[in-house]
Amino acid sequence: MSTIAATAIPQPSARASTREWIAVLAGMIGAFMAILNIQITNASLLDIEGGIGTGVDNGAWISTSYLIGEIVVIPLTAFFSNVFSFRRYILVNSILFPLFSIACAFAHDLGTMIVLRGLQGFAGGVLIPMAFTMILTKLPKAQQPTGLAIFALSVTVAPAIGPTIGGYLTENYGWQTIFFINALPSAIMAIALALTLEKGPMRLNLLKQGDWAGIVTMAIGLSALQTVLEEGNKDDWFSSPFILKLSVIAVISLSAFIWIELTVQNPLVKLRLLKQRNFGIGVLVNVLVGFALFGSVYILPQYLGQVQRYNAEQIGNVLAWTGLPQLILIPLVPMMMKRFDVRYIGFLGIGIFAISCFMNVTLSADTAGDQFWIPNIVRAIGQAMVITPITAITTAGIAPADAAAASGLTNMLRNLGGAVGTATLGTVLTKREQFHSNIIGQSVTLARDEVRERLTQMTNYFLAHGVSDHALAAQKATVALGSIIKRQALIMGFSDTFAVIGILLATAAIATLFARKPQAGGGAGAH
Repeated sequence: MSTIAATAIPQPSARASTREWIAVLAGMIGAFMAILNIQITNASLLDIEGGIGTGVDNGAWISTSYLIGEIVVIPLTAFFSNVFSFRRYILVNSILFPLFSIACAFAHDLGTMIVLRGLQGFAGGVLIPMAFTMILTKLPKAQQPTGLAIFALSVTVAPAIGPTIGGYLTENYGWQTIFFINALPSAIMAIALALTLEKGPMRLNLLKQGDWAGIVTMAIGLSALQTVLEEGNKDDWFSSPFILKLSVIAVISLSAFIWIELTVQNPLVKLRLLKQRNFGIGVLVNVLVGFALFGSVYILPQYLGQVQRYNAEQIGNVLAWTGLPQLILIPLVPMMMKRFDVRYIGFLGIGIFAISCFMNVTLSADTAGDQFWIPNIVRAIGQAMVITPITAITTAGIAPADAAAASGLTNMLRNLGGAVGTATLGTVLTKREQFHSNIIGQSVTLARDEVRERLTQMTNYFLAHGVSDHALAAQKATVALGSIIKRQALIMGFSDTFAVIGILLATAAIATLFARKPQAGGGAGAH
């Protein structure tokens, strides 16, 4: 498949033309919308669950099914763009993406919503690596940092403002409207791509050469893994026969996939690229950053909703401060990359991102939206300095012929890191809440004077507010104290999840320093 890519992808000229820039920017619209839609339902899940009549435990599948579609299709994109032609493949998916999105608004049950969100993710997932590939193939090396900075806006700003947009639309116009916002940007993208991309012939004969064993094992393995990650915490992991069976399927399928990709002549995913020092380190950092990006956007809305009882719009307003500053900061990063070593810029950005997470490890019952303002600004500064330098490090040394394969692998693993992050943090939250609840519960006993005094105060409160029976008032006081303990344990559990994210980011920052220094203006093709 390397020979296929070599003939299908042109080498960039000395300077990109206006037409090529229009194509690249149109591709960025697609990448932005595709990534935005991973998180756009996060702040609105309760409303959507009520609208389609499903339980709270199942609502997460609305996001998960979309992510499964994306993760599965991203590595397939390089192959299918060669088969059907780059132009035809991206145009078809830029049209299918908004159509499936609009269809989600008319879903009336969970099963239909899951299928439609999966199809939307399958179409949207194509747009992410193809936008990335256009940067590496249509822009010369000197202009690639600018293109990567624009791509970074998609990767970091879109997840941050997704819940903001979703929450605002849900509170003011109903949850269905969040699925209509893809229509206009997608139409602009499709028209721009149709006018600027060169036509190419379909090469259906390449289907016979396809790594179908790799495609099947990858699709089964990744789908099973994502399902395990999503459902494992709810079903108490391996105590559930369903989770155990799916885990075995995931291990066998992904092991077979890795073996196939390392032995066949034309692999679907060029895992051998991971042997290149910068690419391997860059992918590892991307996975950890993906964990943090998606994980933090998952944890913060959960905290605001469960602990502070914020509605969708209020949650979105808090998260907006992790996205808006990046619109100003990210365009400045290419100028920094011309003056400073990209490894140090990436190290600094990830380090600042880690610090913003450690700022949230001392949560209390009084920590609400206003208290997240400074940590979110710090996080925005850090995130703005992460994706562009790390991508430059990752793609340094990647030949243009391997650009599509490298793009697919990098973006798939970043999203997979995000899926693992969301599932892991959900489990950490549950386990640490139980731990803290047990510790607090051992201290709050009737043997202590302050506990008996507090219960007496609360009993008197209920007696003064309409409860005439002393026994009933005492019972209500006990229940209220139990709720306080549960809430405090939950808050401490959330604090621990931020600590986990911060530690992983610190690890990613250190790993960045082990990469080789890319050439100035590094990108694909740098050696």
